[in-house]
Amino acid sequence: MATPGTQGWERPLLTLAYAGGRQGGSTTSRPATDPALLERAYARCAALTARHSHTFYTATSLLPPEKRRAMRALYAFCRVSDDIVDRSKGSAESTLMAWRQRATMPQPPPYDLVATAWADTRTRFQIPPHYAEQLVDGVARDLRQTRYATFTELATYAYGVASTVGLMSMYIIGFAGAVAIPYAVELGVALQLTNILRDVGEDWRAGHVYLPQDELAAYGLADEDLARGQVDERWRALMRFQIARNRRLYAEAWPGIALLHTDSRLAVAAAGELYRAILQAIEAQDYDVFHHRARVSTWGKLQRLPGIWWRLPRTSPGHATL
Repeated sequence: MATPGTQGWERPLLTLAYAGGRQGGSTTSRPATDPALLERAYARCAALTARHSHTFYTATSLLPPEKRRAMRALYAFCRVSDDIVDRSKGSAESTLMAWRQRATMPQPPPYDLVATAWADTRTRFQIPPHYAEQLVDGVARDLRQTRYATFTELATYAYGVASTVGLMSMYIIGFAGAVAIPYAVELGVALQLTNILRDVGEDWRAGHVYLPQDELAAYGLADEDLARGQVDERWRALMRFQIARNRRLYAEAWPGIALLHTDSRLAVAAAGELYRAILQAIEAQDYDVFHHRARVSTWGKLQRLPGIWWRLPRTSPGHATL
């Protein structure tokens, strides 16, 4: 099995990741925000997380309180960025740029609760600003691109919208140094690929096809087949290939959890493993992602947590742990 950083599609992504990390965290002092406003801001982020991602909300519940609320502020920043692209009518680009400016202010306007919590989080945990900029650039890509020719091209998109989240998360939860970066990049690609496989039908209706065009063609599939939403042997074969690769990515990223702070490993492992369980749900519905959204029930998630804890990597891949 390959290790993170050794595959051809990863190398340009690691260049982006290392460059972003070398910027270092913000040197701006924490804004003098009214404590009551800050409390409301973080509560807003927690509510957004609970509404939009049960998996992320469950996983972050395993973190210490300060890290938990910071991770939910990060999620809310990402959620707002993504929603602007998905939901704005005709003015998404200008709305996204206005949000980008607000979300990078040392002290955003008090009416914007998500930006307020995010400003506190990014200065408190010294998150390199370039990663947030890469994320906004990544979600903006959906405004101009609806197809991806190869997996390499798709992985670049996944880096922008997902690996950047992992890289920012590491500053909140604590990590052992630059050696952890390839694992975060690979886990981000794995998580985004799961999203893509789960949401094929939904994305098609929104005008997007994220599955690489060359891989669709290799299995005798094209846009018109997605339009029909027919599950046949060609589609099953493609999905088996996609799911096998997705599982390899999760497996390759797994040892990197030992490079994270001990109080946060279970939360990150749970996020990855609960998302990986969606692949099993896709298989259970005979790969029909056109008419059904694969999901893992709350009880199913809770059942998996003891096993995830038991399998946590305690020994890092060749480096001291935190």
